[in-house]
Amino acid sequence: MSDLLTDAAERLFAGRAATEQGFDPALWAAVAEAGFAAALLPEDAGGAGTTVAEAMALLRTAAAHAAPIPLAETMLAGRLLALAGLAVPPGVLTLAPVRLADRMALHRDGGGWRLCGSASGIPWARHAAAVVVVAEAAEGPAVVRLDAGGFTLAEGRNLAGEPRDRIDADTRIAAEAAAPAPFDAIALHAAGAALRSVQIAGALAAALALSVQYAQTRVQFGRPIGRFQAIQHSLAILAGQSAAALAAADMATDALARALPPLLVGAAKARAGEAASIGAALAHQVHGAIGFTREYRLHRLTQRLWSWRDEFGNEATWQAAVGRIALAAGPDGLWPTLTAA
Repeated sequence: MSDLLTDAAERLFAGRAATEQGFDPALWAAVAEAGFAAALLPEDAGGAGTTVAEAMALLRTAAAHAAPIPLAETMLAGRLLALAGLAVPPGVLTLAPVRLADRMALHRDGGGWRLCGSASGIPWARHAAAVVVVAEAAEGPAVVRLDAGGFTLAEGRNLAGEPRDRIDADTRIAAEAAAPAPFDAIALHAAGAALRSVQIAGALAAALALSVQYAQTRVQFGRPIGRFQAIQHSLAILAGQSAAALAAADMATDALARALPPLLVGAAKARAGEAASIGAALAHQVHGAIGFTREYRLHRLTQRLWSWRDEFGNEATWQAAVGRIALAAGPDGLWPTLTAA
């Protein structure tokens, strides 16, 4: 089933996703109709029985085509609603908070609830039918479905032009739109990091393919530039970074399927972020000035790599987290900790 899904996704995204616009509603409609946005949902919540690995293969394909749609966010938000036992609405979904410094609080308000707080950098919030919030409540973390119109919004963008908005809420929430959360905001941050690791792997693999193709066809001094040793060296390093990112994506996928072990998530996001930094620079070195032009596809990939590298924690953040785990394990516990992961 995995190969069939990936082939279907490749056909859907090919030739349609490389646009300058921040959101492609026609592409999103096609993705939703194909059921890709529900790939992480359990079957009893409207999912099609796809595994976490199959869902991540779809996400990696979308990233390789720089698809201007909120597939990762909708997948994860829908899964969180389903795990909390809340109804999953149709349309675009996103998540909050995405930064650990942001807090949103849920308080009792008569027979319902009141959600208060702010969160910045929310992906695709302006297009969302609902924002799925992991809020702090007296009883513990709670999942809240904050429907469009229930918050004020200040628009923002990341380097790639993807919407990253600030939301402010002080609104009443119906009783049926909130439930105890299956995990807290820290785990939500880790899940987002895992998804970004998968997306980085997809975009970097596409940047590698584009760079190899360019090196084979661009002629300088009477021969393709791919025959020059310096270019071959750069492509070899780029291929190594892409392979490392794919390994990190596999680790992130495993983490998602295993309740997000911090060591797996941290190692995956840190290594994917490092690969994004090195790989994007090498791809542009191979291409020269053409790589930055609007009509050429490379910059749509590398700008996403630079943006996703920093979202849900950059490599320094996750390297520090991995270091803390190693220190806590101590000399005798380090190897058992590594092998258990």
